[in-house]
Amino acid sequence: MDSSRNTNPDGPVLVAGGAGFLGAHLCRRLVEEGRTVICLDNLQTGSEGNLEWLPGHPRFSLVVHDVVDPIPIDGPLARIYNLACPASPVHYQADPVHTLLSCVSGARNLLELARATGARILQASTSEIYGNPLEHPQRESYHGNVNIVGPRSCYDEGKRCAETLFSDFGARHGVETKIARIFNTYGPGMSSDDGRLVSNLIVQALSRCPLTIHGDGSQTRSLCYVDDLIEGLVRLMESEPSFRGPVNLGNPSEATVLDIARRIGELVGTGAPFKFLPLPADDPERRCPDITLARRRLDWQPVIGIDEGLRQTIDYFMGRRAAGAAPASVPEDENLG
Repeated sequence: MDSSRNTNPDGPVLVAGGAGFLGAHLCRRLVEEGRTVICLDNLQTGSEGNLEWLPGHPRFSLVVHDVVDPIPIDGPLARIYNLACPASPVHYQADPVHTLLSCVSGARNLLELARATGARILQASTSEIYGNPLEHPQRESYHGNVNIVGPRSCYDEGKRCAETLFSDFGARHGVETKIARIFNTYGPGMSSDDGRLVSNLIVQALSRCPLTIHGDGSQTRSLCYVDDLIEGLVRLMESEPSFRGPVNLGNPSEATVLDIARRIGELVGTGAPFKFLPLPADDPERRCPDITLARRRLDWQPVIGIDEGLRQTIDYFMGRRAAGAAPASVPEDENLG
């Protein structure tokens, strides 16, 4: 089917990686808006538990499948969101070859599906494509400073290649493509053991354990609450066809890792000390998006402040602990994301 024949923009939506942190929030948002949603996930890092009330919903279905293999979806599709790749270092470094293939072969397979069904397709790229940036804040025109053979390269370079595939495939085959560069995102639904900064620090604080800081804590992150990020993804997907991106989606309010740890400690009410560990290889020193393009073309910017977002995230982890879902061990070896 030629992409120009897609005459039903309100038709079914495929969310690849839909059982992950961001994917599950996106699936829920789309179902609540009345969309029919197909969640495609190999459940390597995603979980059916993330989908909560969605299984059994008449407008939701789960297909357990790896995007590295051709996609077994028949029938019409209006939209495809590609979020199918582990997003935290502890997971994407566990099998770096598969991570790279998920980024590249997965993008190719989903692009072919978009071509066959006439669907518009969005690539969830990442701020990691900027590497350890020499430009600050990072604009979409910045080409990055990435180590192509480092421990993070499978993810960084995989996402960079996926962006190229989306750009060239869309231009060559007339497929409507969109590219979002997602910066650090947090919120309810994060896994307690995925190695990301916010989840690690909250789990440690709730366990009254030392708060792990890599390096001296002066490196910065810009934290975007998950609801804000999902709003940005949906707005990008539904933007005018000529606007393909890439576009930064993230919070331009920058904070040091040490300040984030202090805020979490204060909100939890713990007097736990900090534990300083060596800084991992290729860990970016500064990470902050320039969202001028998103403001201008999508009329989008984050609206949830960091304290409000952290409170809601802490409440989520406290609820899981009360329900007996605390991790078997307190994470401390990774807090990069």
